[in-house]
This record gives sequence, C-alpha cells and structure tokens, in this order.
Amino acid sequence: MRWKLEDTAEQAKFRGEFRQWLHDTVQPGWIEAIDEGDEDAFASARDAAANAGHHFIAWMKTIGESGYASPHWPVEYGGLSKDIWALRIVREELAQYRLPTFGPNILGLGLAGPTIIAHGSEEQKTRYRRPILTGEIWCQLFSEPGSGSDLASLATRAVREGEGWVINGQKVWTTLAQVARYGLLLARTDPDVPKHAGLTYFIADMWADGIDKRPLKQMTGSSEFSEVYFSEVQIPDENRVGEVNDGWRCARTTLMNERNTIAGLSLDINSVLGGGTPRDPWKALLDGVADRDDPALRQRLAQIYIDQEIKDINLFRANAARQVGQEPGPEGAIGKVFNAEYNQRRAELAITAAGMAGVAWLPGDAEAAARAESFLRSRANTIEGGTSEVLRTQIGERVLGLPREPQPDRDTPWRQLRRS
Repeated sequence: MRWKLEDTAEQAKFRGEFRQWLHDTVQPGWIEAIDEGDEDAFASARDAAANAGHHFIAWMKTIGESGYASPHWPVEYGGLSKDIWALRIVREELAQYRLPTFGPNILGLGLAGPTIIAHGSEEQKTRYRRPILTGEIWCQLFSEPGSGSDLASLATRAVREGEGWVINGQKVWTTLAQVARYGLLLARTDPDVPKHAGLTYFIADMWADGIDKRPLKQMTGSSEFSEVYFSEVQIPDENRVGEVNDGWRCARTTLMNERNTIAGLSLDINSVLGGGTPRDPWKALLDGVADRDDPALRQRLAQIYIDQEIKDINLFRANAARQVGQEPGPEGAIGKVFNAEYNQRRAELAITAAGMAGVAWLPGDAEAAARAESFLRSRANTIEGGTSEVLRTQIGERVLGLPREPQPDRDTPWRQLRRS
C-alpha cells in the first residue's frame, strides 16, 4: 500500500517480530512466494495449506491465541498490551501476505469487542473477549422490518422479569445469525419515553430457547443474512451492557466501529467472510481486463485507480488519528460511503471489461462466477452498515457542522409514534 505511516524504531521491531511469526506459522513457502512475486509458488503453498486442512476458522484460532489478532487489548483479555499502532501494523502485514484480517468473525472483532471494551462490565470483558479473538462468531441484532435507517424506532421489547429479561420481537438482515454464538441485541425497555431514550443493549445467546433463525436467500444464491424471531427469550441481567435505557449510547459505539471496519475492507465478500484468499483489488481487476487498448476502458481504469488512491489516503488519515489515541467518530461515515460506492464502480467495470463473459460463461469457470457474484453482492454495499443517504446526512451534520434535519418526533414518547 502506497499510503503508509512511517514506523518508529519500536514499531519496526514489532513489525519484524510479527513477520517472523507469520513466517514460522503459515504454510512453508507462502511468505517467500509473496515476497518474490511468484504467483505459481504462492498457488502451490495455498493449495498445500488447503489440503492440510488449514481453513479460516483454524487461522482465526491460531492468530487469536497468539495475541496478534488484537494486540492493543490487555494481555489478560488475550491481547499483547500494545498501543493502537500495533493493530495497524498487524493488519498491514496480513494484507501484504494475503491473510484474513477478520475471517468470518468480522462482527466479533470489529464490533462486539470494541463495544464491550467501551461499555461492558469487567466480568463481560473477561468472559467474552478472549473467545472473540479465537474465532467465536458474533452477529448484530439491530435492524427490524420497520426500523432500518431509523434504528431508534425499533419495536423488539425487553421486559424485566425477576433477575432477567424476556425478549419478544423480530430482527432482519442479521449477518451470520445462523452460525453465530452470540449477538449484540438492541431492544426497547421503556415505550413511554422518546425513542432514543428507551433502549437497552444486551448480549444474546444465539443458542437460547425461543430464538428462530431463518436464512434469507440472496440473488447471489447465498444466505449470508437471516431474519431472527424472539419468542419469550430469557436473557439474564448479567448480559445487559451498560445501564438500563442507555442502549443508544452503546449502539452508537457499535455503529461507529462498524463503519470504520467496513471502510477499511476491500468489500470482497469472499475475503471478508472467509471464502477465499484475499487478493489485491487493483491487480484482481487488471487480471480480468483482456483489452487495455480501448481508450474509453483505459479512462475508466484510470478513474478506478484514482478512486483507490483516495480510499487509501482516507484509510491513512484514519490510521494516523487512531495511532495518536483518537476513538472512531462520525468521520468514519466518509470512508464507508466512499468505499461502498468505489466497490460498486469497480465491480461494474469488471463486468463490462469481460464482455459477454461478464453475463454468460462455461461451467467450471470459477473466475467468471466469482466476478458475477462480486457484482451482484456489491449492490448491498451502499445499504449495509448504514445507507449512503443516511450517512451523507450524518457527514453534513456531524463533520461539516451543517444544521440538523428537523426531527418533529424527537421528544414524542415512542408509544405515540406512528409505525408502519
């Protein structure tokens, strides 16, 4: 990556130690092949790793137990007690050597961990953070059929009963719900106060009685998302994160980390969810362009390259801010919006450049199938993690300081709001 922070002596030493750990841990020949630019040797190392059963879940356990998955976390919670710059270095090296940053546990590492750090009890930090590092999969139970962009209007109820809570309601578009062990749940605990004020944040056991997970078939053919029904689900009060009716503050931490997490990804669903070896997006695009002499196509390639540079500069700025101790803020919406739309433009160009092979191909052509899947899946990029329209409003209000949009229902008790 061109846009990188220069390492201090301490950071360079850490980078060298981590690179040596990778060399000693991954499939023999993997690191050398990438350092030498030998794609054939890399393919052999990758195939050997697959034949040896070295899959993504196993990788997440390996790197999680080493402490490198989140090196800025305290040692007692599974980290290395390093400063935040260590996380940047680890992710740069993983990208360099085509290893997954998150694997299938993107919501655990990117969302659940930071939220529990910020708002969880000491018992919650001790109980959940180490399993998160070693691959325990989480999901995010926020959106509902009538509450997507206006999340605070959600209707799933949590009613206090004895030493715990009873949950009833429905969530939708829940990524990886069908395989998750735990979920980050936002529910309404007081319907008689304004919508933002009556929410409480919980950790839900996804194996609990009364939870019904129904995968949703997407146009890609996969079922990455699910709708989740809660019917008299029991959650102990010890699984409550933060204070009662203070869930919106906790949710904002999750959402800001979600946007910063997504903003730094290639948004290739195969690499994000653990279905393939991450590749450099620019090289992957060029490899699929057979005719680079077409002036119009060359112009579009140039624009994609410019867009990628802009994305990397924004990521550089975010990393620089985090390195000096700044927490993720609303400016993360900028990276998320740009990355989502950039990825759609890149996927569209890949399909166009492939000609007829972009819409029809022979059985067994894995490259063509992956290209089509990436194009179809990219349609979701401007919706998931906050729609581009809503995030642009947040950028205007919270980053540029423009006047807030009118909110006539802001002080109205939730029970009195009109709902679809």
